[in-house]
Amino acid sequence: MTTMDRPLRVALLSYRSKPHCGGQGIYLRHLSRELSALGHHVEVLSGQPYPELEPGPVLHRLPSLDLYRDDDPFRTPHLREYRDWIDVLEVASMWTAAFPEPLTFSLRALRELRSRHGSFDIVHDNQVLGYGILGIRRLGLPLVTSIHHPISVDRRIELRAARLRSKLAKWRFYSFVRMQSRVARRVGDIITVSESSRRDICADFKVAADRVHVIPLGVDTRLFHPRAVARTPGQIVAVASADSPMKGVAVLLHAVAKLATERDVRLTVVSKPTHGGPTERLVGELALGDRVRFVHGISDDQLAELLASAEIAVVPSLYEGFSLPAVEHMASGTALVVSRTGALPEVVGEAAVQVPPGDAEALAAALRGLHDSPQWRGKLGEAAWRRVQERFAWPAVAKATQGRYAAAVARHAAAGGPHPAAMKGA
Repeated sequence: MTTMDRPLRVALLSYRSKPHCGGQGIYLRHLSRELSALGHHVEVLSGQPYPELEPGPVLHRLPSLDLYRDDDPFRTPHLREYRDWIDVLEVASMWTAAFPEPLTFSLRALRELRSRHGSFDIVHDNQVLGYGILGIRRLGLPLVTSIHHPISVDRRIELRAARLRSKLAKWRFYSFVRMQSRVARRVGDIITVSESSRRDICADFKVAADRVHVIPLGVDTRLFHPRAVARTPGQIVAVASADSPMKGVAVLLHAVAKLATERDVRLTVVSKPTHGGPTERLVGELALGDRVRFVHGISDDQLAELLASAEIAVVPSLYEGFSLPAVEHMASGTALVVSRTGALPEVVGEAAVQVPPGDAEALAAALRGLHDSPQWRGKLGEAAWRRVQERFAWPAVAKATQGRYAAAVARHAAAGGPHPAAMKGA
């Protein structure tokens, strides 16, 4: 790995950075902290929802119209909220059922970087992949891009699950994927989180394999670790977007419904389902109202305590490019069941039970076996904690990412671009 001989001024871009769920905001928080600890000056440029950063990095807000906020999705902004033509484009795209945030954030980010020419030595794009990102290289800035997994996978799974009348709307919503594919082929180095994601990026986005580099994600073991307290009997936990077919919550609910006829179990899902939406309806249809609860908006400390209090954790996804929740469950020493899909087998190794994705019967059988065997749960929890300590640590992620920065800066200098100046007062 190439090392840096001087600290860098890093612009880290993310169009949305939800702090407590969804991998992008969590990735930003930990990576920016550890890059700062290495001596780099890190500025996070983000749209809403904004990340919660730890001491060290600086947050620079690039506000959108926040058209998809949790409490008022697909809202129509008041005329006084419009600031420029990018806002008009954002609303017009939403009205035609498209998802504009990657494109419009990339245009705002390009404008900001152009106005602050000379403020940064390298730009790290956290899966924005909007057309504005292509302009960053024309500013003379080295560029590194993270793609956690190609959203084309989400699109395939969502379209398969959609009913006929909603397929067109889903196709239109995911129209930004074509843009992301085009941009991915034209940016420089790409960082991804697993060999599975690397294969999917190369296949779906037609990116040359030698441009894609694997750096696994880490887990914050200051928070997520086994606790010296008794676990809650029969408690199962999952951290998954409740209404996304890709996350497999419906499969998990069917499995829990089968298990609940024979065992005293309770399921907690860290997510907020849409009121009256498909997940809430399914809970009612399966008569699980007194067996399932959904929690959201909890702090990191509360989440860590919840994960360490459960007897069994589940990642029932139909696909994962990595799965930070899986690693957080493992770090908590909780016996884990995952779908045998995407990067999950690569992440968990022998430290979790693997079942076929989408198979509620197999999932129920795995849950039943773990529920009935404290010894098996204990062995899996110990193996999971060992695997986390050996493989998944944020300082190592930051050092490997620094190596990609160094390679991008060196290549930029060799091509005749200006070499980054030493940062003053970092």
